[in-house]
Amino acid sequence: MSAKSTDPNKAFVLGLDGVPWYLLEDWIDEGELPNFARLVEEGSAGPLESTKPPTTALAWPTIATGTWPDKHGVYAFQEVQSDYTNEMNTSNDLARPELWDVLSPAVVGNVPMTYPADDVDGQMVTGMMTPEFDEGFTHPPELADEILDEIPDYRIGLPWEEYHDDRETFLEDFETLVASQRALLEKQMTVEDWRLFFFVFTAPDRIQHLVWDEEVLLDHYQELDDALGDVLDYVECHGANLFVVSDHGFGPIDTYVHTNTFLEREGYLTRKSGSGRGALERLGLTKDRVESLLGTAGVTIEDLYHRLPESVIESVASQVPGSHALYDVDFTETVAFTHGEGNLYVNDTERFEQGIVAPDEVPAVKAEIRDALEGLEDPETGQRVMNVYDGDEVFETDDDSPDLVVRGRVKEGYLNGNSLSESVFTDSDMNATHRSEGVFLAWGPSVEAGSAPEAATVADVAPTVLHSVGEAVPAAADGRVLSEVFDPDADAARRDVVERTLDEQDATAAHDADYDEVESRLKGLGYMD
Repeated sequence: MSAKSTDPNKAFVLGLDGVPWYLLEDWIDEGELPNFARLVEEGSAGPLESTKPPTTALAWPTIATGTWPDKHGVYAFQEVQSDYTNEMNTSNDLARPELWDVLSPAVVGNVPMTYPADDVDGQMVTGMMTPEFDEGFTHPPELADEILDEIPDYRIGLPWEEYHDDRETFLEDFETLVASQRALLEKQMTVEDWRLFFFVFTAPDRIQHLVWDEEVLLDHYQELDDALGDVLDYVECHGANLFVVSDHGFGPIDTYVHTNTFLEREGYLTRKSGSGRGALERLGLTKDRVESLLGTAGVTIEDLYHRLPESVIESVASQVPGSHALYDVDFTETVAFTHGEGNLYVNDTERFEQGIVAPDEVPAVKAEIRDALEGLEDPETGQRVMNVYDGDEVFETDDDSPDLVVRGRVKEGYLNGNSLSESVFTDSDMNATHRSEGVFLAWGPSVEAGSAPEAATVADVAPTVLHSVGEAVPAAADGRVLSEVFDPDADAARRDVVERTLDEQDATAAHDADYDEVESRLKGLGYMD
């Protein structure tokens, strides 16, 4: 592609949830993905390092804001509270402006963690973690009826964990998911007036957790490649730069490492005992057993969520044993616990209502637990299974960040989990999970053919997108402009990066009332950690 003396004033960000660089690179080299190959040949391509831990809830907000979680404020899908309950994170919890707050008009579609929809200049259709098709689903609100009328089988996501014993049905429903997301993209691409277009396919993440079969995955990636071809035509017509990014990578696993069970074994966590909950467990009445009995009667968990009063759901959940640390841990005798997808908290007296560790003892406790976790070995292989990071180093600017970040060595097949199981090590019920290395590809008038980003991270995406269209980069951004991907003759390569201070968003977490109710029901029987 020839260099241009001026930059376009439009940028299209195509998100691919969970696409790993090594898989994409192999299939490009084998000639299986012609449109991705075109991006590599005519643009810039390389790996993209994710957040710690590499999860959707952290990474998409980082991509959209250019800041790490200690600045944008989201460490997990749910935030643990001082009373050990969970509160769902929504778009209202993001403390930094997102790309669509800076570049307008904007078209935003299916981006995770955007519910409820912002009052953007343009249109927004929210993505993963949207509970229902209510007024928070779209902006403007009337767009929701339009979408459901034109795409009657539209699906926001797919709960892969419900299909463990029915792969055939899963793949059928997955086809519906992909088709509906493509239909939404096609509908949104009828909009002509935009400066930022930001759309995410979450389908790769959904299928890879359950089906790590390269023949099946290649079929899906070829469908993504076909969708990319449509996007390339659209972007070229609009004279825009295109950025293709994934929030994290993916790879196979076979073993769960239950960190709370390990903490219990080492004396740092105490499980509740002597309660009705414990008696029910001894009788075999567990969460899984309850779900099985309900299924036999033709009743789903979702039926209960919608038909029973919230107080009843919470009461039942507090008695039915399962794997939910919210109800199974005695915090009056617990030193530390893990939460979310790898956040470890010391149960200190300042942060938690039933804390037992004095603040000045936290550093020593952290160091002791870190040593213990890093020394944990698989009893069958003798292999060390955990990576542990100091929260003060990963999240430097937030005193309330997790104390440690715990992550199983996924490249060796280990994934950490919070379940209070009978054993520290169990077989995994998923076939693959997140890895840290995603993808970054850029293409357009400003991009140098055959270039590659250098040590790129998800925090670099927003600064690079802004700079590509001639906009200043927020002074608070943690990422950098990937200047090496720009054509030397393009303005984006020649001009200095300009910074400006932007007002932080309201971080008071003024949740939508309906969403709070749905969230409480989802966590009610332990189906949300």
